[in-house]
Amino acid sequence: MNEPFSGAAGLAFAAGFKALKVLRPDRPIHPAGVALTGTIDRQPGEGKSGILWVDTPGSGAVSARLSRSVGTPPDWPDILGLALRIPTETGPADVLLASTGMSRPGRLVLTARRYASRSKLTSLMPYKGSAGPVLVAARPEKTGKWLPAAPGAFRRALGTATWTLGLHYARPSGNWVRFGTLALSLDPVAADLPTRFDPLEHSLPGAGTYGWARRLRKPSYEAARQPAP
Repeated sequence: MNEPFSGAAGLAFAAGFKALKVLRPDRPIHPAGVALTGTIDRQPGEGKSGILWVDTPGSGAVSARLSRSVGTPPDWPDILGLALRIPTETGPADVLLASTGMSRPGRLVLTARRYASRSKLTSLMPYKGSAGPVLVAARPEKTGKWLPAAPGAFRRALGTATWTLGLHYARPSGNWVRFGTLALSLDPVAADLPTRFDPLEHSLPGAGTYGWARRLRKPSYEAARQPAP
């Protein structure tokens, strides 16, 4: 993606965020969410993604926020977001995942969903790994438990149970490779999180950002953080 196009698109997205802040001063999108805590267990196989964090075995704590992008009525489909904050040796790393498909074309298309338990979530934009672009995905395990995506309904449905998701990586047109497991439960303290996630400034260890992706995303992040007009 060339620099003028990605830069212009980034400014256009930022203008949209500023307009939304008139209606939603705090969070233009993903206005309400569910606070979650849990663990990430990384057990990569023989293949290498080219991202140090993905390719290195380990486990640790994670905090997360599940939310609906537009904030449609509870029974309506919406684009879902799962934001992760992962403590690492070099500081916190943020991962933002959105509901898409996992097929080769579908992994690059935002998709509205009603149920978190049936939603495949990907990074949509690739990380810059040592061997090229890498997408990251979280796919809920099949447990038979239906989890609506609306915050209140999700909390009631999950209760004291654990929401388990498989973690995968892939090239933009390659096969998905499982490298870990994400286990999440309701935060016992907070119903929602005030955390501002930023995968550009808090990237995964060993992962970079392509210039075109930064130009697309950074203006919107900055606009979302500005005081309401």
